[in-house]
Amino acid sequence: MEKRKTEHLPEAKKKVVNEFVQLLEKYPIVAAVNIENLPAPQLQKMRAQLRDKKIVLKMTKRRLIRLAIEKVKSKKQNIEKLEEQLAGMPAIIFANENPFKLYKLLQKSKSSAPAKAGQTANADIKISAGPTPFAPGPIIGELGALRIKSGVEGGKVVIKQDAVVVKKGEKVSQKAAEVLSRLGVEPMEVGLNLVAAYENGEIFAADLLAVDESAYINNITNAARWAMNLSVEAAYPTKQNSEILVQKAFRESKAVALDAGFFADMLKDELLFKASAEASALKSEIKFE
Repeated sequence: MEKRKTEHLPEAKKKVVNEFVQLLEKYPIVAAVNIENLPAPQLQKMRAQLRDKKIVLKMTKRRLIRLAIEKVKSKKQNIEKLEEQLAGMPAIIFANENPFKLYKLLQKSKSSAPAKAGQTANADIKISAGPTPFAPGPIIGELGALRIKSGVEGGKVVIKQDAVVVKKGEKVSQKAAEVLSRLGVEPMEVGLNLVAAYENGEIFAADLLAVDESAYINNITNAARWAMNLSVEAAYPTKQNSEILVQKAFRESKAVALDAGFFADMLKDELLFKASAEASALKSEIKFE
């Protein structure tokens, strides 16, 4: 079946498909990336950076990628599910790096860029309140057209409050692109957008790979703290809590002994102080006539 799908292809395209098949079979990690809106110079720079890290980035037509995936699906379980992740202008990354490290690497390599008309906002594009370098003039009307409240202070245009110029998922209009550019706002990220990655029969979507490391570390720290507190409260001895349990047992036994008036050398000072305090309290209650 797969043979019939490719036998009518020109030799050049067959060669491309075979190259992708070899890479799919060789590398354990296969990631679908979207290179839409990525300028050619940045793309070449990214390819060079990945090559230095022994990571291969390949681009071709979506149909040829799918044909290559179909050819290897009997050898790589669920690899065909990666076809659903070929978004925008797709390319494929082949790597030995695990998907989480690969995602982090691609994110770190991104840089900010001005918004262009027609681009889709990956997140809300905002303009913050504050002064601008512009003198009063047409800029006030341009800001108003985008529902940005502005005024004049000290001879300069001031944006009165934060405003969302383009909402997530919306296209950037020509007017919004021009205003953002004039304000020096670069809301877009230039780089390879990892859509999903394949490893050992599993597909990891980008939102799963986008781990907040500080929150992750904080969660582990809290879990360790809660586990320690629980083990101490349950008096469950471990190597980590043994000293705390001994200290807790000592404090509690000491409190019981003091409450019961049980005499011991280490308690004599506290027992004498307690007796003196009780005697003083009793004396204050006795009335002499």
